[in-house]
Amino acid sequence: MEHILVTGGAGYIGSHAVKALLAAGHRVTALDDFRRGHMSPLELLSAGYPGRLDVVEGAVADADLVRTVLSNHDISAVMHFAALAYVAESVDKPIEYFQCNVTGLIALLAECARAGITRFIFSSSCSVYGDLPRDAMPVTEDSPRLPVSPYGWTKLMGEQLLAAHAHAEHRTGRDFACTFLRYFNVAGADSDGVLGEDHNPETHLIPRAIFAALGRAPAIDICGTDFPTPDGTAVRDFIHVEDLVDAHLLALERAQGRQVKRYNIAIGKPYSVREVLEAVARVTGKPVPSNTAPRRPGDPAVVYADASLAKRELSWSPRHSALDDIVASAFHWFEAHADGYRS
Repeated sequence: MEHILVTGGAGYIGSHAVKALLAAGHRVTALDDFRRGHMSPLELLSAGYPGRLDVVEGAVADADLVRTVLSNHDISAVMHFAALAYVAESVDKPIEYFQCNVTGLIALLAECARAGITRFIFSSSCSVYGDLPRDAMPVTEDSPRLPVSPYGWTKLMGEQLLAAHAHAEHRTGRDFACTFLRYFNVAGADSDGVLGEDHNPETHLIPRAIFAALGRAPAIDICGTDFPTPDGTAVRDFIHVEDLVDAHLLALERAQGRQVKRYNIAIGKPYSVREVLEAVARVTGKPVPSNTAPRRPGDPAVVYADASLAKRELSWSPRHSALDDIVASAFHWFEAHADGYRS
């Protein structure tokens, strides 16, 4: 059993990671400032795994707090999810994004170095690839990294910072293993029905489409119908949140010694926005009302992945490889939680 620090542990992905770590027998300290995360999932997990989850409220940029957490707990590794993560918002608020995502990581990494933490799993993003041409698809880990949004730049800079720190440690004979998981559009909910997706505001396509189909939200805006794609809408790759978390645990198991690893985490199939709306209609049995709207700044036309490296090196295999299955798990959670965690 290890003791893992999970930053952003009250968020959508972070809370699922906390649950998976607890289920695997680990102790967890979840650090979150609750700007956008929820206490409810952590309370549910604490009740389900008594005595094995500590929750600390605060920001990763608070060096004194992080130092106290690391000194008071026998932390052996860090999973870093804490970040601002809305592409369009990052275009409007670049300074806030760089302060949170880059400056926060610098503060966290400095304290990890001080405490002798030698294993670090970093939540990266397909946004590091930017708007590559269609003939460059699917992207591999060696594809050009040319972000088109401040959010994407913060994730790429995070990777560069961690790699530079790792190489500096390696040159002086010290171990430091870090893994960057570049994931694509995350969706779905916990198969046990305990955890799900509850953002405010909700910007992700699948939950917004489900809300529109159920009449809980206005018609969904299809942002861009003039992309150079077969139906004119943006094309994306998806990953179920449980499959994403599986990749994190496998990466943690293999993060040893002196290594820097990068992996795409996705099902590896391209779906257009219109195809996603059709999947939501099939699953819910209701049409998805929609309007056309201009493209959002920072949105690439096409991004989908070659995830074969993660399958080969991590022995990772997604359990939810069909889009309808991903949509169905989200739909069932929203059916049971009409007001999200407030239900």
